[in-house]
Amino acid sequence: MNPATNLAGDPVLTRLIDRVRAAHGDGAPLEIRGGGTKSFYGGAPAGAPLDLRELRGICSYEPTEMVITARAGTALAEIESVLASNGQSLAFEPPRFGVESTLGGMVAAGLAGPARASVGGVRDFVLGLTMLNGRGELLQFGGQVMKNVAGYDVSRLLVGSMGILGVICEVSLKVPPIAAASVSLEFSCDQTEALQQLQQWACAPLPISASAWHGGVLRVRLAGAGAAVRAGAARLTGEHGGKALEQAAAHRYWDALRDQKEAFFVASDAGTGAGKSSTLWRLSVPATHPPLELPGSDTLIEWGGAQRWLYSDAPPAQIRELAARAGGHASVFRSARRGSDAADFLAPLPAALERIHRALKKSFDPAGIFNPGRLYPWL
Repeated sequence: MNPATNLAGDPVLTRLIDRVRAAHGDGAPLEIRGGGTKSFYGGAPAGAPLDLRELRGICSYEPTEMVITARAGTALAEIESVLASNGQSLAFEPPRFGVESTLGGMVAAGLAGPARASVGGVRDFVLGLTMLNGRGELLQFGGQVMKNVAGYDVSRLLVGSMGILGVICEVSLKVPPIAAASVSLEFSCDQTEALQQLQQWACAPLPISASAWHGGVLRVRLAGAGAAVRAGAARLTGEHGGKALEQAAAHRYWDALRDQKEAFFVASDAGTGAGKSSTLWRLSVPATHPPLELPGSDTLIEWGGAQRWLYSDAPPAQIRELAARAGGHASVFRSARRGSDAADFLAPLPAALERIHRALKKSFDPAGIFNPGRLYPWL
């Protein structure tokens, strides 16, 4: 069974095709919507809503093959429940931000959680997908096996595209087993010490699956085979004096970090917390870079030092320059100023890269009807 066969003759898909073709003919923009849990992310797109929540359901699932195929409007909660009953998971831990979070929104946003540095991101788990382009044509890319791509991998191109290239209709993902054992440890240290320690541990044979530092506390999660986890935990606690977290508390912490319900995010929440900035920045920098000094900011560090969350009211240009000097880049993740300040979401592209983006948009969505303004003001 392949994604295109699963969708053949589906009345919900037929209605979507009719909407897209009419919009293409009229040049009328459409705002692609799933559960709406990530509506804060990116610019505010123009257009009439194109709701995908009726395009839902798990089409095929082969636990022995570690592959699941589902429609874009399927709730992540439903998918994760089915996977958990078979000892499998979405290993990259996509943030859900609410019970309405959907598979299509997960792929379109391309966001991954605490395990990203150890297992890879959303793009690494997408095997294939089916999409509607801007002409209302149903296209299939990739497949349902691990090695299925020859040439340009369009299915992975759609990951993180924020709906500007087309309507994701169905997705096939690889779903590995849940780790046999896990232990979470906690250490007291400042930011510099935490970054240095994470770099040392990254060079050691330790099964570290997640890490996070904030407010003088570094937490790491070891996951994998039982013997490896026990040996790693014994080594770290013996050498560095860390303490193990109780399993239920550890699960709550990493789950809250994944969904941004951890205290750092909740207390700040786009300026609603006392003394907090109105803007949450996401910085991607080399993991080896020392602390990024910015007066009046609050920082949380993940992914072994490679992802740094920053609350700051500093001018966007200053923060982008700070990230660029570190060899990385910065984007606005949440802001109370969404809409008129959509241009601040991502840094301007170099001219050559902008030409590629424009060419891709023209190829997939020639009339420019999908989510205009969501990724860039001009896209």
